[in-house]
Amino acid sequence: MSKMNHVLTNTEKITKKHELIDKKMLEKYTTPDWSKSSWQIANSFIPYILLMITMYFSLSITYWLTLVLAIPAAAFMVRIFIIFHDCGHGSFFKSRRANNIVGFIAGLITFAPYYHWNRKHAMHHASAGDLDRRGIGDVWTLTVKEYQRLPKRERLTYKIFRNPLTMLLFGPVYLFLISNRFVTGKTSSKERHYVYATNLGILILVIISSFLIGLKAYLMIQLPILLISGIAGVWLFYVQHQFEGVYWSRHQDWNYQNAALEGSSFYKLPKVLQWFSGNIGFHHIHHLSPRIPNYNLELCHKEIQEFQNVKPLTLLASLKSIKYRLWDEENNELVGYEYFKE
Repeated sequence: MSKMNHVLTNTEKITKKHELIDKKMLEKYTTPDWSKSSWQIANSFIPYILLMITMYFSLSITYWLTLVLAIPAAAFMVRIFIIFHDCGHGSFFKSRRANNIVGFIAGLITFAPYYHWNRKHAMHHASAGDLDRRGIGDVWTLTVKEYQRLPKRERLTYKIFRNPLTMLLFGPVYLFLISNRFVTGKTSSKERHYVYATNLGILILVIISSFLIGLKAYLMIQLPILLISGIAGVWLFYVQHQFEGVYWSRHQDWNYQNAALEGSSFYKLPKVLQWFSGNIGFHHIHHLSPRIPNYNLELCHKEIQEFQNVKPLTLLASLKSIKYRLWDEENNELVGYEYFKE
């Protein structure tokens, strides 16, 4: 059997495994519930603001207490980012205008430009798991052969980028504080203007906060929150598409449903982490139907029996994803550098 036939056979097997799942089965879960969305805004934004106020008063006691409080504050920031994310998909409210207003405000809090991020994220949804359409809205991943062909200097650059310290510590700081401040790629004038509006809004919030409590106090509060939430957010995004058994394929064999159900993880988190991450662990369902609000994802998973065929990724098992660096096309799996001798 040729290698191409082998790849096609694997694709066909995966497709057959999920052929009973019809998008029409998901339609009843795609209707936003105004009361649920409003309650989620209340139980995310209000605790976040109260925690920031508490962190300010804790500065007069000990900064260690401030840093401890930064952990739950960061968890609420992650939750606010999920609202931002849902608004971008048009799934949080029925009203497009309401989605845009709430999404923009959530973007100010999470340091993310709403329209610009939405475009890149939409491209990610359209190409996740496609080896021929990598590079936008995903984690930079090379195949084994691509890596082997790189000059030593470019290999070093890739190794630095894929190092967990770079991705999880420096990456979030660069992404949310620097990269998000600029427009990249081909964009509309509206998109550029909203990036500038986001930057202006963030600047105004910083100025007001500095006037009320001082710039130093603001930075001592905001930076730990941003760092911790950034680490959590980047990790969640990473394990959603970089895990053992993940589906990736060349474009001619790529299938949207397979990419959603096999190329996006079902990250089975403890209930408290599932709540703070806005059910984003049901990422396989989200990629199959991005119009499902986050608060309907678990219900959809429970009620549709076919989703029980998707193997869950536990918190402990997900730690193995740290070692993955490259995609091995010969064996259809992610591997580390130890896969071959340099």
